[in-house]
Amino acid sequence: MYTRDAAWAVQQYEALRSLLPNAHMPTQSIHASDLGAIADHFDVFLLDAFGVLNVGETAINSAVKRVQLFKQMNKRVLVLTNGACFPADQALQKFLNFGFSFDLSDIVSSRDALAIGLSMLPDNGFWGVMSSHNSQVESLGIPWRRLDDTRPTYDAASGFVFLSTLEWTDAQQTLLQESLAKVPRPILVGNPDLVAPRGSHLSLEPGYYAHELGRDLTLKVRFFGKPFANIYDLALSRLPNIDLSRVAMVGDTLHTDVLGGAAYGVKTVLVTDHGLFAGYDCARFIRQTQIIPDFIIPTI
Repeated sequence: MYTRDAAWAVQQYEALRSLLPNAHMPTQSIHASDLGAIADHFDVFLLDAFGVLNVGETAINSAVKRVQLFKQMNKRVLVLTNGACFPADQALQKFLNFGFSFDLSDIVSSRDALAIGLSMLPDNGFWGVMSSHNSQVESLGIPWRRLDDTRPTYDAASGFVFLSTLEWTDAQQTLLQESLAKVPRPILVGNPDLVAPRGSHLSLEPGYYAHELGRDLTLKVRFFGKPFANIYDLALSRLPNIDLSRVAMVGDTLHTDVLGGAAYGVKTVLVTDHGLFAGYDCARFIRQTQIIPDFIIPTI
């Protein structure tokens, strides 16, 4: 029996490393006390949400103050999140409730990148969607049906969209795998994460189930969100004529935040005290993966 913890998560990501972007890494990281200590190096901060701005339903107090201070300094601060469960306006409301001073243009989600990808595809039947009952799938503007416990829904879908695993079951995964083995169809994944911290455990996220299918079947799978370039393209499209060397990707994971930022050509900052590596010696995982952030800080 395995323990689903940070070490297990890193091992899972490393097993998929050939499917993730390649990136040039610095030879070593610079340690700093917080983002304030390195603020002069950057004009733009791309902030991951969980582990950087909040832990579960609780804001990180220092993060609320830091975002407010950066805005007063005329720094541009964007939230770059793989959270695909909800539309951007709903995500914004969550951050406003936490006390952050964001507006809608500051929220860039993998769901936004997915919506752009979907808009470029023809309507051939309907999409079978992995989602929770409050995911507001209709906002994506596609013909769709929620994947349930009945085989006909799977067999009739022209393709599949993965948004959320909050209500996903092993039985549904089996139905999907059997249906795809019979007739392969495209899968579009709105959250490439394998895991997410949920209190005392790690939940399995859409990326995990997509890679599980891809391992067993020959499928066309497209990922939207970190570490892939589409979400960075979307974020930087809101910041024309920006110098990438003055942009920092700030996050709590190596294989999504740091690898994705480095692959895109921006500087990277790993936050260690609140997210995936809270309570761990992150140096161990940096040595194991050779994913080396430009900076390491305990909190922003």
